[in-house]
Amino acid sequence: MKTTQRLHDLGQSIWLDNITRSLLDSGTLKRYIDELSVTGLTSNPTIFDHAIKNSTAYDAAVREKLAQNKSGEALFFELALDDISRAAALFRPVNDRTDGVDGWVSLEVSPLLAYDTTSTLAAARDLYRRAGQPNVFIKIPGTKEGVPAIEEAIFAGIPINVTLLFSREQYLAAADAFMRGVERRIDAGLNPNVPSVASLFVSRWDAAVVGKAPDSLSNQLGIAVARRTYKAYRTLLDSPRWQRAFNAGARPQRLLWASTGTKDPKASDVLYIKALAAPLTVNTIPEATLKAFADHGEIGAILAADGGDCEEVLAQFVGAGIDIDALATRLQDEGAKSFVQSWNDLMEVITAKSAALKQAAAQ
Repeated sequence: MKTTQRLHDLGQSIWLDNITRSLLDSGTLKRYIDELSVTGLTSNPTIFDHAIKNSTAYDAAVREKLAQNKSGEALFFELALDDISRAAALFRPVNDRTDGVDGWVSLEVSPLLAYDTTSTLAAARDLYRRAGQPNVFIKIPGTKEGVPAIEEAIFAGIPINVTLLFSREQYLAAADAFMRGVERRIDAGLNPNVPSVASLFVSRWDAAVVGKAPDSLSNQLGIAVARRTYKAYRTLLDSPRWQRAFNAGARPQRLLWASTGTKDPKASDVLYIKALAAPLTVNTIPEATLKAFADHGEIGAILAADGGDCEEVLAQFVGAGIDIDALATRLQDEGAKSFVQSWNDLMEVITAKSAALKQAAAQ
């Protein structure tokens, strides 16, 4: 049995952190579903930027959208929604078989809206409607301004992937927003089963403290933060508040491990996959890491519900001068800015490709 299958059987969903038109056209994504137990997919502006910039696979579609007088952001979302809808159709059997627990594809609202609650909610409503598939998550960042939009989106029945979470505290704020949305639906006599995941970014922690902590602590911070967050997740699921919602028909907002590709070339290329095996969670894995795990990966000990030794490890980082709370805030701010930069790069790619295709058509 493949290691990916054993991880899936343990209760962790394996999602691919990538989407390109060639993945869809070549049948590679379908092969990952059939052979590597992949049951979902996530995307972000950086992924689409690389996919469109480094390929001619989108040229025909760009020409078609240009003929419809689409440009810039509007043209991009037409391309993205085409890919997302096709991927969602591939995962639809998984979604049906699991009664909506698994088989999801994620599309992000414009990162330019990360600090605009009203516009984020409006964009989430619009993209979910246009996707035309029930198994599409709309990604909303778990920033201070994003949290109210998360609550309102859940109350409106929109499946949400909360992104850009870096700490237990940021996760708990997002989980509370999810719970408030669910509880409002219960109070209003609506179906409280609105799917959601909360995405905790892991590897960026370790990249942020290179050279700032002892070598003996290398590549341990992200995993320790994940374990601390997992403890908070399991505590919430054991709480009377959650159990009341569950009794009314709600389902958990699953915790998702994001940014699980290893950044340190000296470390194992499957470091975070092995370390973060846990039931009722999702790991969204970069394509190269997925292949590596299928080839030579191992499943480590299942995460302890009490977080294991996370507090002892985190205390060592604090002792080394690392301010965990301040770093979490910085990482979230930097993550939002990074997605904005990728978005701006993506818009430049769309503009340049549109101009080149128009020029070629005129010759």
